[in-house]
Amino acid sequence: MSRERDVVEREAIAQVYRDLWTHSLNRDADGLRGLFAPGYELIHMNGLHQPAEVFIASVLDGTLTYFSAEHQSIDVTIAADGRYATARGRSLVDAAVFGGGRGTWRLQQDLDLVRTDEGWRLTGSRASTY
Repeated sequence: MSRERDVVEREAIAQVYRDLWTHSLNRDADGLRGLFAPGYELIHMNGLHQPAEVFIASVLDGTLTYFSAEHQSIDVTIAADGRYATARGRSLVDAAVFGGGRGTWRLQQDLDLVRTDEGWRLTGSRASTY
């Protein structure tokens, strides 16, 4: 992969991370669906596994309420074949989740992505703190 192409691909992957937060903040179900590959699943820091539609429903019904996300870093690794990638995003997130009080967390998302004809899509993500 050429250096220019590598830079473009890394930025596209970083944008997927930013878009995940933008769509979650805006409760944009269609935007979220557009980011997910078939079989996408989020693993929360408490160990709960949520398939895409369950995650989206939780965002829409307020089970997961995000108020803001200030991105601290987004690190991207692209596999040698150029088809798969991982990204680690770290953000300060103001949220109220699963009936808990509102607070700000140092949230890390480890993302797995696949390149499709439509661009980079998320196949899975894991949330933790940093």
